[in-house]
Amino acid sequence: MAQLNIVLHEPEIPANTGNIGRTCVATNTRLHLIEPLGFSIHEKAIKRAGLDYWKDLDVTTYLDYEDFLQKNPGAKIYYATTKAPQTYTDVQYEEDCFIMFGKESAGIPEDILYQNQDTCVRIPMVGETRSLNLSNSVAIVLYEALRQHDFAHMRLDGHLRKYDWK
Repeated sequence: MAQLNIVLHEPEIPANTGNIGRTCVATNTRLHLIEPLGFSIHEKAIKRAGLDYWKDLDVTTYLDYEDFLQKNPGAKIYYATTKAPQTYTDVQYEEDCFIMFGKESAGIPEDILYQNQDTCVRIPMVGETRSLNLSNSVAIVLYEALRQHDFAHMRLDGHLRKYDWK
């Protein structure tokens, strides 16, 4: 069973992180937060965005990017950026891989992207759109990774409600 990991590098907006936390709970995905954060994870805003799901979230915080790397040695990391030549559907997401997203105002730092060009992915957009909302971007890429693993741990066979569509 795939256990995926979402990484937020210095997130700034509590509502985005709360929404991402809720998505992680709904998909049994781990959330990793790299400091500095633009908010406290104990603020009412993040709890409101994550509703009552925040207490069920598997979340780990790190002092900085180096701390994250040291505590996750050998991790396969995909870096979501608007600058990547390959799209998020061009790669095969391994079990236990990490998918990193940058802060809302600036994305992932250029030096990190430069050192990891081969695992950078982007979501296609038209025109001069700068980027999508962070929580939407996480959901798009995460659900592709889950789809690639056939949503194996998310099946509710036998528990699905049947509707009479007559």
